[in-house]
Amino acid sequence: MTLDNISSNKSFSGWHKQYRHHSHSLNCAMRFAIFLPPQAMNEKVPVLYWLSGLTCTDENFMQKAGAQRLAAQLGIAIVAPDTSPRGDDVPDCPDAAYDFGLGAGFYVNATQAPFNTHYQMYDYIVNELPSLIEVHFPVNNKRSIAGHSMGGHGALTIALKNPTRYQSVSAFSPICNPINSPWGIKAFSGYLGKDKQNWLNYDSCELMKKSHHFVPALVDQGEDDSFLKEQLKPENLQAVAKNINYPLKLRMQPGYDHSYYFIASFIEDHLHFHAKHLS
Repeated sequence: MTLDNISSNKSFSGWHKQYRHHSHSLNCAMRFAIFLPPQAMNEKVPVLYWLSGLTCTDENFMQKAGAQRLAAQLGIAIVAPDTSPRGDDVPDCPDAAYDFGLGAGFYVNATQAPFNTHYQMYDYIVNELPSLIEVHFPVNNKRSIAGHSMGGHGALTIALKNPTRYQSVSAFSPICNPINSPWGIKAFSGYLGKDKQNWLNYDSCELMKKSHHFVPALVDQGEDDSFLKEQLKPENLQAVAKNINYPLKLRMQPGYDHSYYFIASFIEDHLHFHAKHLS
């Protein structure tokens, strides 16, 4: 598969690069970013996949989170994909809302027309993108996954569904129980249809209840997050984890909101957490 390098910037003796490629899963051109630490010049390094939230692209985390300095020290590559398929032929939300359609793929495999032709984000993140990264870049097969908000939902559900593929998972402000969240209900209705049994396959609380092989998990949630009560519901995830003794560390952070200022404040904790499990 051809990769088109569209940008390259040296950062902390490593490299941040953006690439464009054709995605077979999503049936469109896609863009992703990768940070390669300086160790990648001499050896294969592990990878942290970062999944961003609603309205974001591959650029938000790489430009705002401040992760490169410590990732360079720890020898961890970071891969940040886009949050949905893109292009003139890709269907969008009929009312052009921010929480469905372009920029809001929710990391599911859509089953409902017209979205099922392109919105196969789960397959893209779990299978196609890692295969691409491991062929074209100096990385090994040790992977961890993390994300924010919609991306936190994606990271948790993907790790819970694929516990042998990931060494660890972390999330900031994740949508923990989307079947009971307005964002999740809207997305799942549009992508997965009216049968709510199909929704359970993409809900962290429901997936965790069935877990037998545990992936170490860290979640940070700001107590002043305006979406906390209506959309995110971390208390539901914590209750499930406590009930089955799942290795989840949930930290409620006083005064913090839903922004990248929050992510930047604690990203180093997350990188150290993943480094421990990737080493």
